[in-house]
Amino acid sequence: MVLALVLLALALGRWRENGAGALVWLAAFLATVAIRTPYSLRNRHNRIVEASKGPTDMLLLAGMFATMMVLPLLQLATGLFDAANYRLPAWAAWIGALLQIPYLWLFWRSHADLGRNWSPGLEVRESHELVTRGIYARIRHPMYAAIWFSALAQPLLVQNWIAGLPVIPAFAAMWFIRVPNEEAMMRRTFGAAYDAYCATTGRLFPPLRG
Repeated sequence: MVLALVLLALALGRWRENGAGALVWLAAFLATVAIRTPYSLRNRHNRIVEASKGPTDMLLLAGMFATMMVLPLLQLATGLFDAANYRLPAWAAWIGALLQIPYLWLFWRSHADLGRNWSPGLEVRESHELVTRGIYARIRHPMYAAIWFSALAQPLLVQNWIAGLPVIPAFAAMWFIRVPNEEAMMRRTFGAAYDAYCATTGRLFPPLRG
């Protein structure tokens, strides 16, 4: 935590070198932490009745942590990967900034609607509820949808081949590998109720049908 605060302070001090896009990324990073921390603290005492914490899932989480947080923060704080910088037109950073709006709204709404049912891992807690209200009434994976917005925005804001771009393949791997496992766990837990829920919702976007 102390190291993260130091890196954050250094990154803010280098805002001229990093550019306005980096400031947007830092603001979204702080907002992300502010949204998630209360749920992490409150839900860490949940009694877990089923969990999938195999090496594949741990590797996927580590990849996301490295590419979405560690590498960009390290680059913005130190310029360690400056040799891998690239430059995009100014409009690219504007698009990246605009993508933070649906990202942060979906990220907040997902946590708010899940409440005690949220967990960072593939886990089912005691008295786990199948949440079908709020944003989950139309989308099964709004938190993943949110992170897609963030992942696509990052290379536009942190214009570096090492610190900006790798989050896209890292999250794509998580999406294609982890989500089927997550849905299988929900199906084991909730059975026909989950199948009925899937029939009326979309994975990332609301279904086109009425």
